[in-house]
Amino acid sequence: MPTNETPTPETDDRPLAGIRVLDLTRALAGPYATLLLAGLGAEVVKVEDPDSGDLARENSPYLGADGVTVGRQGPDDVSLSHLTRSRGKSGVTLDLKHPMAAEVFTDLVARCDVVVENFTAGTAERLGVDYARVKEVNPRAVYLSLSGFGQDTRAGSKAMDVLVQALSGVMYTSGEAEDPPVRLGIPVADMLAPVFGVIGILAALERRHRTGLGDWVDVSMLGALTSFVAIENWGAMAEAGMEARTGRTVHRLSPFGVFECADGWVAVVAVHDKLATGLFSAMGDPTLGDDDRFRSRDRRVANARELEARIEAWTRTLPVAEVLDLLERQGVPAAPVRTPEEALADPGTLRRQESVPVVHPVHGPAEGLHTAGVPITFTSGSVGFDDVLPLHLGQHNDHVYGDLLGYDEERVQELRDRGVI
Repeated sequence: MPTNETPTPETDDRPLAGIRVLDLTRALAGPYATLLLAGLGAEVVKVEDPDSGDLARENSPYLGADGVTVGRQGPDDVSLSHLTRSRGKSGVTLDLKHPMAAEVFTDLVARCDVVVENFTAGTAERLGVDYARVKEVNPRAVYLSLSGFGQDTRAGSKAMDVLVQALSGVMYTSGEAEDPPVRLGIPVADMLAPVFGVIGILAALERRHRTGLGDWVDVSMLGALTSFVAIENWGAMAEAGMEARTGRTVHRLSPFGVFECADGWVAVVAVHDKLATGLFSAMGDPTLGDDDRFRSRDRRVANARELEARIEAWTRTLPVAEVLDLLERQGVPAAPVRTPEEALADPGTLRRQESVPVVHPVHGPAEGLHTAGVPITFTSGSVGFDDVLPLHLGQHNDHVYGDLLGYDEERVQELRDRGVI
């Protein structure tokens, strides 16, 4: 999107142009949901506590005039977590615990299409910002609750990504059979739940076209991640005596997985007979397919460890580039195992805006740094973030409370003086 002007719903070709979102979230799961909505064109108003703000503001490292630092050095230094998660959002402050906040919240809800919160279950009701209150003010509003265990769990149940990974079973899906539980290196529960949350919001908005009414979308981190774990038939594999945890490879699809090379690692997929034949030819041993242990898919699965040892004995003698070249000539799908930095800088990924350069609102682009984009493309529509970010707490109070809600200067100042905003 252009940075020198703000598009109007009439000129904005992003799918959610004209939709306004009230963002009550903090940390990662909730802010990622509203980040996706902002990238799809929604106007997002992010609400923060006037004293502490979003937890992500204090996440190291920071980016400022001196580049990346472990601790905050200057007034414009901003946590990279906050910088990446709050793009495209206007930021206001509002103490939801203050007695005068209810009226301000009501005025905001009346002008929004979507409300998103990720408090622990029961907190929104205690603060008076729950769906019942929102529905009373604006029956057309779609309300998303993101929580660890769902809104029908006991109030106050707290969840962090590592706890949800532990409870979902996902920690026993990676690593070797004898390894201890393996925590996935990305906060997969924190990232997966908001994706389902956005799907729920879009479905509820579509339903609103027919009914004229909003809805309450309830997504749990545990439910989202467990649903992904459940896509594999773990119980059936156990009954069949098949190993579920096989580390770098998947024995029931062998050859399928990651193999060591002389200077790195390569991922190889040769699950079908034609691909396996191509792999054996690339290895310089085309008759390997005649071996009774490897002559069919079922036989390769039954003898996966032996086969994988043969493959890795070959890959270890060659550099990654040569292995890839030999496999490509035989039509065998393969890829180098890249670092996160290498993956984020991929020209194709950048061209499609699936990853994007990090841009400081004062100091501009940060060389070599990339962050998440919106990994969706459209034939006619577009994605991208408005040129707005709450660098400082309450940066857009005057705009939102004045221009959007129509409060005069005296009213806004009174709210400041009383500690409401």
